Amino acid sequence: MNAEHELNLETLELKAFVPAKDFDLSKHFYSDLGFQIPWSSDELAYLHCGNCSFLLQNFYVKSLAENFMMHLSVQNVDDWRAHVREQQIAETYGVTVTEPEQRPWRMRDFVLYDPSGVLWRIAENTD
Repeated sequence: MNAEHELNLETLELKAFVPAKDFDLSKHFYSDLGFQIPWSSDELAYLHCGNCSFLLQNFYVKSLAENFMMHLSVQNVDDWRAHVREQQIAETYGVTVTEPEQRPWRMRDFVLYDPSGVLWRIAENTD
C-alpha cells in the first residue's frame, strides 16, 4: 500500500435483492407493511422504512424464495406486531404471521412470510 494514499474502505449500506413471485402483489404487501417505494421499474423496486432498505426484484425461483430470510431490527416489536394485525396482513395476503417470542439470542421477535415465501424476522434487542 502506498503511504501517500490511504484506502477508504468505509461502508455505507448493504441491500438484499428480495425475490418476488408476483411483483405487483409484493409491492402492495410491503407498502401495507410500512415500506415506502420511492422508485420502481418493471424489474426492480427500491423499498425503505426508516433507515432500512432493500431491493425487490421481479424474479422468482421457488427454492431461493423459500430459503431467503430477512431480519428487521426495530425498537418495539409489539408495536410492529400490532401494526401487522391492524393492516390485516395475514388475512389480506394469505401469509403466516406468528406472535412475538423471546429468543435465546437475546431478541424478541415474530416471524412473517411474504407472498413469495420469504421469511422475515422482525425483532427487538432485549439485552
